[in-house]
Amino acid sequence: MAHASTRLPVLQGILPLARSRLPMDVAAGITLAALGIPEVMGYTSIAGMPVITGLYTILIPIAVFALLGSSRHLVVGADSATAAIMAAGLAGMAATASSEYVALAGMLAIATGGLLVLARLLRLGFIANFLSRSVLVGFLTGVGIQVAMGQVGDMLGVPAQSGGTIEKLVATLGDLGQGNGPTVLVSAAVIAVILGSKAISPRIPGALIAVVGAIVVSWQQDLAAQGVATLGPVPSGLPQLAVPSVTWSQFTALLGTAGAIFIVVLAQSAATSRAYAAKYEEPFDENVDLVGLGVANATAGLSGAFVVNGSPTKTQMVDGAGGRSQVASLTTAVIVLVVLLFLTKPLQYMPTAVLASVVFLIGIELVDLVGLRGILRMRPDEFVIAVLTGLLVVVVGVEQAILVAVIVSVIDHLRRSYAPRDSVLVEGRGGHYRSRPVADAGQLVPGVVVYRFGSGLYYANATRFQEEVLGLVDGADPQSPVRCVVLSASAIVDVDYTGGLTLRQVASELHDRGVRLVLADLADGVRPELDRFGVTDQVGADAYTESVGEAVERFRSTQPGG
Repeated sequence: MAHASTRLPVLQGILPLARSRLPMDVAAGITLAALGIPEVMGYTSIAGMPVITGLYTILIPIAVFALLGSSRHLVVGADSATAAIMAAGLAGMAATASSEYVALAGMLAIATGGLLVLARLLRLGFIANFLSRSVLVGFLTGVGIQVAMGQVGDMLGVPAQSGGTIEKLVATLGDLGQGNGPTVLVSAAVIAVILGSKAISPRIPGALIAVVGAIVVSWQQDLAAQGVATLGPVPSGLPQLAVPSVTWSQFTALLGTAGAIFIVVLAQSAATSRAYAAKYEEPFDENVDLVGLGVANATAGLSGAFVVNGSPTKTQMVDGAGGRSQVASLTTAVIVLVVLLFLTKPLQYMPTAVLASVVFLIGIELVDLVGLRGILRMRPDEFVIAVLTGLLVVVVGVEQAILVAVIVSVIDHLRRSYAPRDSVLVEGRGGHYRSRPVADAGQLVPGVVVYRFGSGLYYANATRFQEEVLGLVDGADPQSPVRCVVLSASAIVDVDYTGGLTLRQVASELHDRGVRLVLADLADGVRPELDRFGVTDQVGADAYTESVGEAVERFRSTQPGG
């Protein structure tokens, strides 16, 4: 649950520090390093960045969020979805992995960080809610398919192809004759080791074993001489802190991509933090997390890395290893520091097929068939939206798909609030009320229709509200005309300008028909809005009741013999 803390918003993910759990947190950090280092190196192939920059994402940025974030569990680092959006946004602006491309990636991370901090200042964290869970499942599934398809060429040793995702795959399959046998064997061995390790125990660092094993074999057998592509020399040492050098026109061109990444970071990080806070019944502050994510991205850009995100996979790695605080993330940062200082030289022997295979499996894991089946079973309409979002990612691209996904989510929300589940209340067994469809036009007692509107009243549904209320009156049996419409208003938590004027107009038209409008169970804060819109002047101050029952009793008391 979200929680506002009065404590200085630093070290919230670490304090209070339970010394009894410290060894488990450190062990979880070691596990995260073993599993996460190959993963972030693989993400560089999605992002088009030099391999070493993957390690940079879990050096300073992961430590910054550990110190400034609120969540005790969220792990920040390179992420497949944001890497894919970044690569799509930078395509054509510079050659991948070039110094200019790295500078653009750094500035993109800084711009994303700026948007996250701005969102905190303007309290715009709610934007994350406009990417629905079903759309997010479809989006990540599409990213997974796109990522997996994009690795096939490197796994087979086929020369790089141009074009979109599908065009590249078709061209790669058409050039299978140009593949390299030893490269295929390397890919098959890496996949076998990773899947085999996972089958034995998820805690076995299969990807790390595969990476180290491939480096050793490549060095001893000189696989490069057999046509196997390798990474080549990898720089060692710590990243240099500097502001990326880009032109103003380049910076403005990055803002659209930064906006798309901003939405994904908001949605994915908030969902992950919220899930683990609920799991362990711990408080967390979404606004504090926004600052932590923003500064983490800014430091990523300043340290030669690229955009970072709250990672569900890395968070699960730590949780599965027993980590319960950000001490695990700090431990990982220390291990990465050691690797950068002393262990980068052997990376030059690593076959590119190794990273391609690691990323291929990551892509396959992103394909959430279980989630899609669940959506199909419970909400077929949302399943269609999820599938369309995934197809857009594969066919059109991730950057465009995320924009369409947000628009579709908003339209879906408007569709629900435009056509809420309105009803009329009738008397059921034992004198209790029960809901019936508006089309049934039932009366609770002779002469009284109780109409329950299921949403806030605003411009999109005001006409529907008007048509339904007047239809209940005009369509009533002449033998039992409606004399009073009771609006059960508990769900009307807000009334905009159009809604207010419409409600006043409905009250006026009912009055012309000799029908009284009464508002029951009005939500707190709505009455002043209705006063401003002139609704109270139209219906009278005595037209408000605490409950439907009170409204009905008042009507009865005004009838002959009441």
